This record gives sequence, structure tokens and C-alpha cells, in this order.
Amino acid sequence: MLEASQIECVRGNRRLFRDLSFRLEAHQALRVRGENGSGKTSLLRIVAGLSPAESGSVSWNDGNIRALGEDYLCDLLFLGHSNGLKDDLSPIENLRYALVLAGVVADEAALRAALAEQALTAIADLPVKLLSQGQKRRVALTRLSFSAEKPLWILDEPFTALDAVSVERLAKAITKQLQRGGMVMFTTHQEVALPGTTMRTLELGVD
Repeated sequence: MLEASQIECVRGNRRLFRDLSFRLEAHQALRVRGENGSGKTSLLRIVAGLSPAESGSVSWNDGNIRALGEDYLCDLLFLGHSNGLKDDLSPIENLRYALVLAGVVADEAALRAALAEQALTAIADLPVKLLSQGQKRRVALTRLSFSAEKPLWILDEPFTALDAVSVERLAKAITKQLQRGGMVMFTTHQEVALPGTTMRTLELGVD
């Protein structure tokens, strides 16, 4: 279970939100919505343990994420708004590098199969700097294929730059993760359907 209790976020001299509380349990998705500048990315980074909250706490299975440290990080996948790709490396090289950092062992066949699922076979060995924004996003999303064992996915604008087919593919991946008992917290400006799942919405306002 993921639980945030009365968290407050201040960036610079501006308070983005305060007294924010929510709970997320197995099989549930939490969609975070709000205008640009409302603190969506800041919230996800706080929940992922990447940025501190001004006040309040975030707990994972009743333990404070700050105290849990690496044990918590091993249980989550964080996919940021930035694709986190190295332009001079190919998609397969980027994927291999990302998985090594995550401590995931995958052979060449598994890497190429994950890229094929995202319809990236033809450009798997091209430098990322030659790809479109949609292709780059799909390269980043290949990490989902190796993250089924992570109980918590935190995804910042994962649907950005995707075409309709890719949006449907990603929605199916999220749905599958929820059905096997995972939790997904994500931001998006798009209307996304996750049939047969429990999805709640958290609205952030601008002070």
C-alpha cells in the first residue's frame, strides 16, 4: 500500500500544494490531473523518493519511504517526463543501459522482443537522435516489459507524443499491471480508458 499524508510542496517561493493525502492499494490506478505548474511532476518525484516534501510523509506498506531507502526504490519503476535516453546510443543500447542500472538481467533476444512490442524493430540500431519524439517515448516505455515484478509504477505523462495505436498499447500494459496486483500512479492530459480496473483521479489546483 502507498499512502501520502498531508504532504506539502514548495518550489522556490511558491507553494504548489499542501495537506495532500491519498492512498493507493493493489489493483488500483491513480491519475493525477492539473494545469501546467500545478505540481504534478513534483508530486510524482516526492512519491518516488526523488525529491523531499516540505512537510508530511509518504509511506510504503506502513514504512516511511525515507527510512526504507533502497528497499522502496527496488519496488518501484519511475518513468519521468524526460525520456532519459542518450542521443548517441541506439534504442537497444539505451534499453540495455537502463536495465543494467536497474539491476535487471536480459539477453539480446529479450531486448529485441521488447522493442518489437513497441513496433521499433526497424530502428532498433539507429542513434536515438535520429528518431521522432513518439519513437523516443516508445523506446523509454520498453522498460515496462521488464518491470512486471515491480509492484508500483510511477509514470509522468507516459502518453505524451504517442499515436493512437501506441496509446492503446500502453493502456493495455497498465491494465495488465493492475490486474496482476500492481499499483500505477500517472499523470496525463489525455482521456485514457482502463476497462475493468479501479482508477481514481487526484486533481491539483494552482494557488
